[in-house]
Amino acid sequence: MNWKRATIALLATTPILALFAFGLTRDPREIPSPLPGRDAPAFAMAVMPPAADAPATSDTVRLAEQRGKIVVMNFYASWCLACRDEHPVLQALAPEYRDKGVEFYGVMYKDSPDALRRWIAEMGGQPYPTLVDPGARTAIDYGLYGVPETFFIGRDGRVARKHVGPVTRDVIRATLDSLLAAGGGTPEAGGGA
Repeated sequence: MNWKRATIALLATTPILALFAFGLTRDPREIPSPLPGRDAPAFAMAVMPPAADAPATSDTVRLAEQRGKIVVMNFYASWCLACRDEHPVLQALAPEYRDKGVEFYGVMYKDSPDALRRWIAEMGGQPYPTLVDPGARTAIDYGLYGVPETFFIGRDGRVARKHVGPVTRDVIRATLDSLLAAGGGTPEAGGGA
């Protein structure tokens, strides 16, 4: 009778062991996204005024109006510790790529404009605008898992790459240089998450 129990136990544990073994081959930091290679979800977001007492502006950034430019969208928040790590990199590279037809935008994620203004001042400024995403609607459309996350959109309006976590100088340079060399569309390699 023991061989029957052993066979049943073996059959019951084999799928669990196989699933465990498969899990060990996966990188837990890799979060696949369906967006790279597809049209970027459209958005129209207001530009956050530079000061709380500044008059409300009617400045709105629409993705449709960015066609022909490469767009870097960085979702961030003042309460995000990892956002502190990437901010100096974005701060340094945005002006360098502006003359090459690349637009950088910060997108406020579940934060208040006042807290974000204080954070930007504490971090030494920001050479590109922050967009306000009420209700995190754009974040939802882009499948945001958390902050920081950065999306690279080619001149053709397609998402070329999604980067989860603090974006590095090497990632920005490699992605933007590839997009610029390819004429601004999605690179041949695809550039996944």
